[in-house]
Amino acid sequence: MSNQAEPAGGAAMLEAARREKLRKLREMGVDPWGGRFDDKQSIRDVRAREGEIEPLTTDDETSARAPQEQGPEVRAAGRIMLLRRMGKLVFLTIRDWTGEVQIFVGRKQIGDELWSQVECFDLGDIIGVEGELKHTKTGELTIFAKRLRLLTKSLNTPPDKHKGLNDPELRQRQRYLDLIHNQDVLERFLRRTRIVQSIRETLNRSGFVEIEGPTLHSIAGGAAARPFATHHNALDIPLFLRIALELHLKRLLVGGIERVYELGRVYRNEGISQKHNPEFTMLEVYQAYGDYRTMMDLTETVIVEAIRATGQSLELAWGERTVNFTPPFARRTYDELFAEHTGISPADVDAVRGLAERLNLEPTGKHPDVVKNEVFEAKVEDALEGPIFVLDYPASICPLTKRKADQPEVAERFELFVAGMEIANAYTELNDPDLQEELFRTQLAGLSNEESMARMDRDFIRALRYGMPPAGGLGIGIDRLVMLATNSPSIRDVILFPLLRPEKP
Repeated sequence: MSNQAEPAGGAAMLEAARREKLRKLREMGVDPWGGRFDDKQSIRDVRAREGEIEPLTTDDETSARAPQEQGPEVRAAGRIMLLRRMGKLVFLTIRDWTGEVQIFVGRKQIGDELWSQVECFDLGDIIGVEGELKHTKTGELTIFAKRLRLLTKSLNTPPDKHKGLNDPELRQRQRYLDLIHNQDVLERFLRRTRIVQSIRETLNRSGFVEIEGPTLHSIAGGAAARPFATHHNALDIPLFLRIALELHLKRLLVGGIERVYELGRVYRNEGISQKHNPEFTMLEVYQAYGDYRTMMDLTETVIVEAIRATGQSLELAWGERTVNFTPPFARRTYDELFAEHTGISPADVDAVRGLAERLNLEPTGKHPDVVKNEVFEAKVEDALEGPIFVLDYPASICPLTKRKADQPEVAERFELFVAGMEIANAYTELNDPDLQEELFRTQLAGLSNEESMARMDRDFIRALRYGMPPAGGLGIGIDRLVMLATNSPSIRDVILFPLLRPEKP
């Protein structure tokens, strides 16, 4: 990271050397933790002023180090990433979240008092600088410092420039270092922010309103997932961190909010993998008087606009392959894809069960559609390059979805797959309260009557009885979308602070 030699010895000696400089700064009357540094320009904006530099016709006092130029006065701040000492001269490189710029510091130009402070600078310190923007003799854009100010003293030594931060767990645990020393990581998370902002802008332009639903639920509903359980002491009741956003948003459809969405955290007490983190970000959208085809069109628009917001083309690298997000996305039925990739008719229960056994999927005691879906997940999903909408799932595995009028065994549901990964899930929403109650009871079959009643969202059924308009509903996994938009193979690479085991003391 730097060609400045650090003191020899272990971490304790390195920290001691920095603390000695901290002591000297305080003796000079310098606040090592800085304060306001108003009117600074971003380094991107500083670099954009290069065109204002003009040649001089007369020598200036720095001509030994630079061409005869005059440039604009600039004011910037950032962290010291490189530091070279050359007698009475110092070259620094500072970085902010928009880029890097070199700084030339000469003892003659800044005076002895400031020079004494510069002698206490280390890699990782945060400084402010004012000076003239010009070029060095080698043509490098540089701020020639006239005034410097220490804004924060760094007491820990940065990672070794050669070894760096190579341990993925260390990078996730100490994300602050990952962001400081890996510019591509900082850009990845800034890109995530642009994606989320774009999604909100797209939905807001389309007349949707954003709400904030509760994260503590008395019933873990809206998805088939294991919740995190907690307890509210004052009311002496069990509560669950939400596993989905769905049921509260649909209550708002009943209440008359015709286009509604929430973009927030969801929690599932399940395994960790390349595609799963127990805490993740979900977008759920509901539109009255729409259906799952309405949601397909909306999904395409949201995803295409999000990718464009990152400044990329719609052809994205994903590992060694390329994914083309140019709309319209492919649309195929569940049964078509099942037959194509397994060579078996999805209606042939015995053949499907036999394939499940060969795939080491235990079919005994399971509904035929559950077995079929397990085969689909094992045999078909990984082969879906996409982006592709998979339409019309077995109704029995979709308890919140409206059935096709002419095919009651088929649910009006789609999932969007890209590179074998599910990105979105959408329904034509079921708004028949009696059928919804029946399906909930089927879903909870096998539980005791008391437990079944405790897990039945009776208020949601009551809300449906007041009348929910026909609607389409959509869920998009934001983390997985960001994975694709940043060519990141693991969900942990796109979550700032993924869940980790506690650090050993």
